[in-house]
Amino acid sequence: MKSVAVVGGGPAGLMAAEVISARGIKVNVYDSMPSVGRKFLMAGKSGLNITHSDPFDVFVSRYGKRRAQIEPLLKVFGSDQLRHWVHGLGIQTFIGTSGRVFPMGMKASPLLRAWLKRLNASGVTFHLRHKLTGFVSPASALAASSILRFVTPNGDVTVNADAVVLALGGGSWSRLGSDGAWVDWLKQAGVKVEALRPSNCGFDVTWSEHFREKYDGHPIKSVILSFGDFRQQGEFIVTKEGVQGGLIYTASAMMRDEIDANGKAVMYLDLKPDRTLEWLVDKLSRPRGSRSLASYLEKSLGIHNVKAGLLREFVSKEDFTNAERLAGYIKALPVPLVAPRPLDEAISSAGGVMFESLDEHLMLRDMPGVFCAGEMLDWEAPTGGYLLTACFSSGYTAGNGVWNWLAMK
Repeated sequence: MKSVAVVGGGPAGLMAAEVISARGIKVNVYDSMPSVGRKFLMAGKSGLNITHSDPFDVFVSRYGKRRAQIEPLLKVFGSDQLRHWVHGLGIQTFIGTSGRVFPMGMKASPLLRAWLKRLNASGVTFHLRHKLTGFVSPASALAASSILRFVTPNGDVTVNADAVVLALGGGSWSRLGSDGAWVDWLKQAGVKVEALRPSNCGFDVTWSEHFREKYDGHPIKSVILSFGDFRQQGEFIVTKEGVQGGLIYTASAMMRDEIDANGKAVMYLDLKPDRTLEWLVDKLSRPRGSRSLASYLEKSLGIHNVKAGLLREFVSKEDFTNAERLAGYIKALPVPLVAPRPLDEAISSAGGVMFESLDEHLMLRDMPGVFCAGEMLDWEAPTGGYLLTACFSSGYTAGNGVWNWLAMK
């Protein structure tokens, strides 16, 4: 009986295991952690955003420069198919006001439990605390199988498999198993790998000591962030190191690339998106009487607390007393970004196995019988369900690729 090794127990690996085992092929899933799906469970801690209800053309646009590689996968197994699959596990979904799709109850754990029950019933065997350190020999035209090497609590073990799916994750949240250690040994095997970089990440800002201590953890709500052609309203959080949160993550890839290219980036914040520049100039030009400017900003413009602190942080005293200049800063406050936060703090990672090294079934061209899926591939997307959908979709593609390859053999 043919056997397949799936290395990595996240959404991509488990989806590949399901597709392969459904064809009657024996599947062994190996994971370095004591249990599978740890990052999946962490992602669902505040509500599992499984996918998004965007129209297909809008949905695939979220994958940026890798749209051409991800789009064919999503045409086969995309948002609609993923929702249908979740329903098949006995869990209904709903669309939130933002268009994001969640399972009823919002939690990841019921979905994962139902999924693992189905995988166990299909004969999938799980081997935990098995960390892959490389190949003794990968499959080739001359070899009937791949031999993989694992480190376990009981010592090193080698495993033979007729085909392999690598779903080893990216480089973020290493404590949950995705440590990017596979990059070096895959490179040594001749696979083209783009360096892993933080994605959906925060950024360092050189705050003054006063601002850092006073506003650490404060949310900044209802602002518009502009960067190049990007312009979106939302909110984010000030940290001691800089900024993080949904609005920052949405623009993070562009701002990270700008820092990589030029050593710095500047985002612009509209602190009063509901007011025009002219309205602000008019308000700021009126006599304040005995009120301080801080009091006037709060009572007349609604700018106080952390938003007022941001203005004090980046606007000179001279400009603060000039109505037109201050109004201009309120509508477009420049915030210099020094560097992205470290990869391990990022929600996801960019970079990974380059699609040029893979065929259309996600099999490595130079390592027949070895497939790659999930976040270890060279793509990125914003949060909002796009990350998980592509992980599921690539696992589905790799699983079908394994079955087709074994059938041809």
